[in-house]
Amino acid sequence: MTKQAIFGDSPRSHLPFSPALRAGPFVFVSGQASVNDEGKIVSGTFREEFQRSIANVERILKAAGCTLQDVVKVNSYLGHAEDLGEYNQLYRGLFSEPFPARTTLVGVLDGCGLKYEVDVIAYRAESA
Repeated sequence: MTKQAIFGDSPRSHLPFSPALRAGPFVFVSGQASVNDEGKIVSGTFREEFQRSIANVERILKAAGCTLQDVVKVNSYLGHAEDLGEYNQLYRGLFSEPFPARTTLVGVLDGCGLKYEVDVIAYRAESA
């Protein structure tokens, strides 16, 4: 199996990871948050941070030849439990049934200045 790092025009980080990695037909997107192109946090409401995080995911998926419709697994990290209802509403606006498999952790972003972060796994059969 070959592995290919995916960068595209994704936000840059000084940390040692690839924005995404294609391994066979799967694309593993690293955690994406509400950051600008230089990797600096852009604070806002939960909705704003969610939308910016998902936009960053979409940019990376596009560079890998995928879309949100190719996502099979979502791991979400919320800073506060009170955002869970809004999160579920926004999530339903992105995905339809059958929904991707999902894990949601609440309260894990304390101290980092973020309200939301997400990583995904997409499946896209390789071209013959």
